[in-house]
Amino acid sequence: MPKPILTIKNLTKTYGQNVIFQHLDLTVNEGDTIVIIGPSGTGKSTLLRCINLLTRPNEGQIWLDDLEITAKGTDEDKVRQHIGMVFQNFLLFNHLTALGNVKLGLTRVKHMSDEAATEKAVRELSRVGLADRANHYPGQLSGGQKQRVALARALVNAPSVLLLDEPLGALDLKLRRAMQLELKALQQQVGITFVYVTHDQEEALTMSDRIAVMSNGRILQVDTPMMIYE
Repeated sequence: MPKPILTIKNLTKTYGQNVIFQHLDLTVNEGDTIVIIGPSGTGKSTLLRCINLLTRPNEGQIWLDDLEITAKGTDEDKVRQHIGMVFQNFLLFNHLTALGNVKLGLTRVKHMSDEAATEKAVRELSRVGLADRANHYPGQLSGGQKQRVALARALVNAPSVLLLDEPLGALDLKLRRAMQLELKALQQQVGITFVYVTHDQEEALTMSDRIAVMSNGRILQVDTPMMIYE
């Protein structure tokens, strides 16, 4: 029996009179990759930001396992130790090397020693095939390499859930297709739950165990890729 790791109930987000989404329900099972697909402006990215507590919903609840993370007084930093996020534009620190970017959270948030953080960060960079670029700065890396650094930075904290907001959108088509397969293989290898946002139908079918179709601020259908396709 699949075990829910992320449960969203009756979630609503508005900015003034502008309704981004309303009354959303979604259950994500442990170890799955669920892809949220829909046109631009339908609230996909805002939903991810609500899950990561970067934005607070107006109504509704989100549970991570048995913890309601939207409850008043929730320790946001503690929650983010269990929920990682990869952004479309990577958001790397240009003054830090690839290694510096990956280990920053370990030393600043988890207060690990520099030696222990370096060892862990190097291991994660190796996992994404970038050990030989550890001492390169973002300006010295290609788009695909920056994407791998951002992924390693998210994975190094061993989150239970990884949110990916159009993570391949900045890459060219050939590299995007190659990275889709690599990301899927990596997800199966590490066993982390992926919640993946895209507007690309082919990417959704390639990456997903289940697809949530979102339009005009509502989730219209959640099913397997084959059922959605048919």
